[in-house]
Amino acid sequence: MSSNRDAKAAHIRHLMATEGEAVGTNTREFNDGRYASVAKLDDYEALKDEARAIKADAIERLPALIDELTETIEDNGGTVYVADDAADANAYIAKVCADRDADRLVKSKSMTSEEIEVNDHLEREGVDVVETDLGEWVLQVANEAPSHIVAPAIHKSRAAIADLFTATFDPDEDLETAEELTMFARERLGELIQGADVGMTGANFITADSGTMALVTSEGNARKTVAVPETQIAVAGVEKIVPSVEDLQPFVELIGRSGTGQDITSYISLLTPPLDSPTVDFDDPDTPIGGSDDREFHLVLIDNGRLAMRDDEDLRETLYCIRCSACSNTCANFQSVGGHAFGGETYSGGIATGWEAGVHGMDAAAEFNDLCTGCSRCVEACPVGIDIPWINTVVRDRINSGTDPNAEFLVDGLTPDTESSGPGLQKRLFGNFETLATLGSTFAPLSNWMANAGPVSRLLETVAGVAHERDFPAFQRTTFRDWVADRDRAPPSDPDRTVVLYPDLYTNYMLVERGKAAVRTLEALGVEVIVPPVPGSGRAPLSQGMIDTARTKAERVTETLGPYVEDGHDVLVIEPSDLAMFREDYDRLVGDAAAPLAEHSYEIVEYVYGLFANGADPEALTVADESVAYHSHCQQRTMGLEAPTVAVLETCGYDVTTSDVECCGMAGSFGYKEQYYDLSTDVGSNLETQLRDADCDHVIASGTSCTDQIGDLLGEEPAHVIELIAPEKPD
Repeated sequence: MSSNRDAKAAHIRHLMATEGEAVGTNTREFNDGRYASVAKLDDYEALKDEARAIKADAIERLPALIDELTETIEDNGGTVYVADDAADANAYIAKVCADRDADRLVKSKSMTSEEIEVNDHLEREGVDVVETDLGEWVLQVANEAPSHIVAPAIHKSRAAIADLFTATFDPDEDLETAEELTMFARERLGELIQGADVGMTGANFITADSGTMALVTSEGNARKTVAVPETQIAVAGVEKIVPSVEDLQPFVELIGRSGTGQDITSYISLLTPPLDSPTVDFDDPDTPIGGSDDREFHLVLIDNGRLAMRDDEDLRETLYCIRCSACSNTCANFQSVGGHAFGGETYSGGIATGWEAGVHGMDAAAEFNDLCTGCSRCVEACPVGIDIPWINTVVRDRINSGTDPNAEFLVDGLTPDTESSGPGLQKRLFGNFETLATLGSTFAPLSNWMANAGPVSRLLETVAGVAHERDFPAFQRTTFRDWVADRDRAPPSDPDRTVVLYPDLYTNYMLVERGKAAVRTLEALGVEVIVPPVPGSGRAPLSQGMIDTARTKAERVTETLGPYVEDGHDVLVIEPSDLAMFREDYDRLVGDAAAPLAEHSYEIVEYVYGLFANGADPEALTVADESVAYHSHCQQRTMGLEAPTVAVLETCGYDVTTSDVECCGMAGSFGYKEQYYDLSTDVGSNLETQLRDADCDHVIASGTSCTDQIGDLLGEEPAHVIELIAPEKPD
């Protein structure tokens, strides 16, 4: 196991060094464009809801829509072939080429054609295949795989492409600028398209009512591959079908904004094949229109595991994907390593886990699945609201158990008669953090000395893959619950309200001071605080793909806190990831029983914001005329809680500078894992730069992962927001 971790760490370091800068720069530019572009929409969320509803309906009715589309295309004179898998699709495509005696096929960009590896198959059959998308052609020349769903050559710099073209083609003049490179490619590709026998495209969407294909592109090559050859083949997964032409509208609005930050891409092509227009006659430049009108159109619809995914309750949402790449662009880990690490045989980024598991199998997904940290930023970015972290968690759980429900085999060479050993030691260690915390607190301070002693930390790295560079937070002998139970101070007399303060694992066993600060803050604002004995939320096992363990904890938390909620008490949470469990993940784990807790749970500073809005006096807290650099926890941002926190700080007199980096890089246990330590610190380097440049009186954060990472980066542990605004400790 240690050698596997070492190999993965080395691979990640290599990609960070060779591709990370280009990928990071480009994806962050796409992100900035998305933020600006969606802000122009009157109701972005409503548009996303509309798009999601269309996809959900289409996937629900998919078999009927396949039949409707087939009838529509055939009535128009075209041919539809529904391929069971890649081999079936490739055999049909090769036969079409053979029937046309095709020597050359030109292609526009298509991830589905990458999935079935049609290029390799046709080359073996003697057909010259030419990619006409600039990025795809660059990679074809370089003999590399795409690293991004939308921008396949995003990992290559202009200089690297210039060197590639010079070495391959030996041009008459040096190629340096982007314009020179583009014009060189345009001329060569134009000649190759002109002599093509067959054209192939993908399809972003296909409408069942008219057979119209929507192609959303940034270059004109797709139109040329359709217009020039006499034979056109469109390759698309069955999930690309939507009911009607009218259904295209929200997707046209969303796909460019989500993927590259463009209000609309350069080319939106709506093609209703077969085309009646004749081909281009290149032999007579004076009458370019006048070639053969003997057109053929073949639509190859590909299943390749998709219909099984449709029947899989947990993978089904993958089929809603419109291949925009927003999940990749917004992912901090992807920004550092790109799709050659954060990807499988075909697909990359957060949604790739679902695609790879569904079309290639669990082995393909297992290669990169752990790079998803469950931060949930991708859900907010996704134009159809796919719960990508849940898909990744489910696949992780299946990898742990060794089962692939859509195949006749098990993962990693296991046979159906072989029992999986379950999660590895590393995942078991972090997934059972509650047990570790209980023991660590019971035996503190001895446990703290042992955990961070050099020989022990090296042993933990060798045996369980815990990065020796990380120091464990100190366990406290007196837990937060113990402190609440033993303190002498009386609660507020005649309180305005009573709340339950959830004692998350970090607050209860390690970061006790922030729990005390929360109690002081609430009591100063006239709120009585109850801290009941309650287990961990289940976040730790869920992050390791241990769903059954997480579900058991969720059931216990819901049962324990349920009576308090029924009595009219709100539940306050300090750790944002635990609040996200209550509001989002518990619905998956315990169903309807989670609804009351989700409705009545609040983040601690969010609640203070509400108290201020209802007349509570900020002067009761610590008010200071000082500056703070503030970093918001990932899940706090996705729940829309950064703004209330900033408002509370400003109300208390602080001048606030907020970070705009996507993530601190720690992500719970992720930054403690040996194979991901370098990636974690690389992601965190952008935050470190921003915090140092801010040069404020205080650095604060709102989540344990963030305070841990910032402490390592800056050499000094930052305070939690609640600690900064809490009243001074009583004498």
